[in-house]
Amino acid sequence: MEWWIVAILVVVGVIALIVFAVILSFLNLYIQALFSGARVRIFDLIGMKLRKVDPKTIVYSRIRAVKAGIDITTADLETHYLAGGRVPSVINALIAANRARITLPFATACAIDLAGRDILDAVQTSVNPKVIDVPNPKLGRPTIDAVAQDGIQLRARARVTVRANIERLVGGATEETIIARVGEGIVTTIGSSQTHKDVLENPDRISKVVLGKGLDSGTAFEILSIDIADIDVGENIGAKLQADQAEADKQRFQAIAEKRRAEALAVEQEYKAEEQKNRAIVVLAEAEVPKAMADAFRSGNMGIMDYYRMKNVIADTDMRSSIADDENRE
Repeated sequence: MEWWIVAILVVVGVIALIVFAVILSFLNLYIQALFSGARVRIFDLIGMKLRKVDPKTIVYSRIRAVKAGIDITTADLETHYLAGGRVPSVINALIAANRARITLPFATACAIDLAGRDILDAVQTSVNPKVIDVPNPKLGRPTIDAVAQDGIQLRARARVTVRANIERLVGGATEETIIARVGEGIVTTIGSSQTHKDVLENPDRISKVVLGKGLDSGTAFEILSIDIADIDVGENIGAKLQADQAEADKQRFQAIAEKRRAEALAVEQEYKAEEQKNRAIVVLAEAEVPKAMADAFRSGNMGIMDYYRMKNVIADTDMRSSIADDENRE
C-alpha cells in the first residue's frame, strides 16, 4: 500500500475519532431531550458549544418548558442566553404563569429579565400579593411623622398590600416609589386634619384618602389596600414652635433695648464732652477777668473802692447761695 494512502487513512481515522468523541460528549443530552419530547439536533448542540453557549442550560430549560406544555425553540433560548439573560429563571416564571393562568409571552418575560427585574418573583407576587411596610424599617425610620392643624404630632405606620402588574414591570417604578407616595399621602392627610383627634377617631380616613389618589400609577404594582398598622401621638409641635418664636422675639426685643441703651449712653457721653468743652471755655473766659481788671486799674477806669465794692457783692452773693443750699438740704 502506498504511503499517501496510509496517510489519508490515518487522517480520516483521526477525524472520525474526534467526531465520535464530540458526538459522544453530547449523546447524553441528546438522549435526555429525545426521550423527554424536547428533541434537539446533535448539530445544534455542537453549534451551541461553538457559540460558547452552555448546552446543559438550554436543553434542561427546554425540557422543563416542554413538560409544562410550553413550546419554546432552542434558538429563542440561545438568543436570550447570549443577551445576558437568566434562561432558567425565565422558564420557571413562564411555568408559574402558565399554572396560574396568567398571560405571559416569552418575549415579555425576556424583556423583564433583561431589565434587571426578578421575573419569577414578579409572577409569584402577581399570584400571591405581598405586603410593603411604610416606612421601610431597613432605612432606619420607624414611623411617618406629620402634624395636624392643632399643632399635635402624629406618628403613623402603614402596611400596603400590592400585586405585581406584569404589563408595567418594564419601565414601571419600584417599591421605593410606592413607599414614598404612601408616606406623602399620610403626611398630607394628617396635615389637612383640623385636630389630631379627628385622625385618631377615624384612622381609616387616611387609608381612603391615600388609596383614592391612584398612587400606583406608573409603577410596577397594583395597590390592593392600605392599612394603618399603628398611629401614636407625638410632641406638641405647635406649642414648641410658639415657645421658640417667643424666645426668638424676646432675644430680638432684648437686642433692640440693648441697642437703644447703647445709643443713650453714646448721647450721654456726647453731652458730657460738650459740657467739658463749655467748662473749658468758661475757664478761659474767667482767666481773662484778672487781665481785664489789671488793664482797668492801669488805665484809671477802675479804682480801689470799686474793686472792694465788687468783692463785697461777690461775697454777699456767695453767702446767699450758701444759705439757699442749706435750706434746700433741710
